Amino acid sequence: MDLRTADFREQPYWWDLAPPAALPEVPLAPAYDVAVVGSGFTGLRAALELTRAGRSVIVLDKQDPGAGASRRNAGYLGRVLKHPIDKLIRKRGAAQALALYRELGEAFTGTIGFIEAERIDCRLARPGRFYAATSPRHYAELEADLESLRRHLGYDYAMVPRAEVRREFASDVYFGGAVIPDLASIHPGLYHKGLLERALAAGVTVAGRTEALSVARHPGDDRVEVLSGRGRLLARDAIVATNGYTPGSFPWHARRVIPFMAYMAATEDLGEGARATIPNNRTVLDTNTDIDFFRLAPDSGRLLFGGATGSGMTDPQAIARRLHGILDRVLPQHAGAKLSHLWTGYCAGTFDLMPHVGGRDGIWHGLGYNFAGVPMGTHFGLKLAQMILERPEGRSAFAEEPFPSLPLYRGRPWFVPLAMRWFRWKDRRRAS
Repeated sequence: MDLRTADFREQPYWWDLAPPAALPEVPLAPAYDVAVVGSGFTGLRAALELTRAGRSVIVLDKQDPGAGASRRNAGYLGRVLKHPIDKLIRKRGAAQALALYRELGEAFTGTIGFIEAERIDCRLARPGRFYAATSPRHYAELEADLESLRRHLGYDYAMVPRAEVRREFASDVYFGGAVIPDLASIHPGLYHKGLLERALAAGVTVAGRTEALSVARHPGDDRVEVLSGRGRLLARDAIVATNGYTPGSFPWHARRVIPFMAYMAATEDLGEGARATIPNNRTVLDTNTDIDFFRLAPDSGRLLFGGATGSGMTDPQAIARRLHGILDRVLPQHAGAKLSHLWTGYCAGTFDLMPHVGGRDGIWHGLGYNFAGVPMGTHFGLKLAQMILERPEGRSAFAEEPFPSLPLYRGRPWFVPLAMRWFRWKDRRRAS
């Protein structure tokens, strides 16, 4: 069976409305106040804030701006950490754990506020999220975690027993779930496009197809040297905002992020069948570590979904079969649906499963979003600008967390497929 529509595209669905485009080549000045490596949400948000504060800023990207993860992700806005709050309290103490979670909430509300203030038309909606429990144990753990969040931070939720799952998601494979009513979604391609337009209008120099080869501050020098494929430039400060695309030539940063491939697909237009599948238009994730996720396209009757993260697949036909298998298992009523789009992109995790922001010697970073790239990437861009501008509001709880690596790791994550197998085994064990 051919799984593809006649107009199938091996590219993100988001690119139909917001395809990355080559910018005119700009001359590189010998020096800037700030050089930013990476033109995603983090890099552009930082560049916009710094330029509006009077700094001269250049953004370098190996690809066309928007070709990376920012226009490839699922477009979810939430308050997500990989550590349940009670576990974080036990590990780091109540003050630090609550500071981290409060800042997570600040990233969520701040991103929505930024989109609204800038009037970026990116299909922002706040329909909430449905977490689908993959076992009775997952359901109980989900309820306990959400109740703790409500007790500590006042976040609302509603549990959905198994008999009522279909009022949120037309699937019979889950053991109940929970609704978080205020979470949001966007069209990430249009969001990045709007952010890029505002950065350019503010006077940010954006150099696409200009690879940064190294960033270093040499002993005794008060400026950072950035070597690129188009020559050398100097800056007072530099920001590394490359996340899953961090090159090995940035050894300190590459040793601390774990890039992994994520996979997504769009179905053909299902008309009212799509709306019937997710009747309240919520974003949907399951409770496994190796998550499956679903949402409605914001501008058509398609289902957008993904899974098999980090499995190491590279063959498009194998990816299509694997993702279609998820669709068949979770939503058998759509087993005959064909795929109109199929795409991949690099995310980044960290060894402690925490995002990290900060810097040393004028070289700053915002990295390791662990599936929270839209709100945390936007938030870290703002925080980095505030840190460079030496504003008191630049303080971040995530900057106080040590940024760990492992001995002998050099940024080549050969272990990711094995780790994902272990996570899947752990998920099955928890479900038994």
